[in-house]
Amino acid sequence: MSQARRFLTAEWRYLVMLNYRIDPAVLRPFVPQGTELDSWQDQTFISIVGFMFRNTRLLGLPIPGHINFEELNLRFYVRRQGPEGWRRGVVFIKELVPRWAIATIARLIYNENYVSLPMRHEIMSDERETAVSYQWRWQNGWHSVQIQAQGQPQPLQPGSQEEFITEHYWGYARQRDGGTVEYQVEHPPWNVWQAANYQFECDVASLYGPDFAPALQNSPASAFLADGSAVTVRQGIRIF
Repeated sequence: MSQARRFLTAEWRYLVMLNYRIDPAVLRPFVPQGTELDSWQDQTFISIVGFMFRNTRLLGLPIPGHINFEELNLRFYVRRQGPEGWRRGVVFIKELVPRWAIATIARLIYNENYVSLPMRHEIMSDERETAVSYQWRWQNGWHSVQIQAQGQPQPLQPGSQEEFITEHYWGYARQRDGGTVEYQVEHPPWNVWQAANYQFECDVASLYGPDFAPALQNSPASAFLADGSAVTVRQGIRIF
């Protein structure tokens, strides 16, 4: 099967990942046609993920003012049977970016639920400690997700929850008519730090909806930081 052309290239760096167990019934209305919920050890997860976009190019071209920026997303995990076996992917409930052009293009091309909001970040890293914070302005207040980690990042352990969360290389987006677009995301395996401390301050019900509040107001099942890498996002292909 020939690959779709490159739609976006960038670096994703300093990925903060808070992962919560959730009742599968909450997610089923959001599962795109042709996919099914993916699970790890019979548990279903939803993740808050904050990270930096760097050196961003759309169709090979930089967009002035839209090269380096933050993103925060709420996502869950699905899979689809492809010709080579299971394709493990993500579905986004909502994605926040500070750049209106990125949000507009993603909504138009993929029908992804992107929203443009004021955002900022703080990153501090040395040999002993790494601290990362992503903040966004919502309803006249600042909200944040942050992690502190110690030492150096370590390779993913086969079969681990961290491997399950990070090793999904496809994206699926439901379309306005009920169909599904599939797109491939390419990157090497990431190294991860386990969180020594973490914090998530957000009005979950107003930003994501009340159905997600019970899960996201609990303690996460895991919290870690991934170092990130260069990534390629292929152009989407309609599968249903």
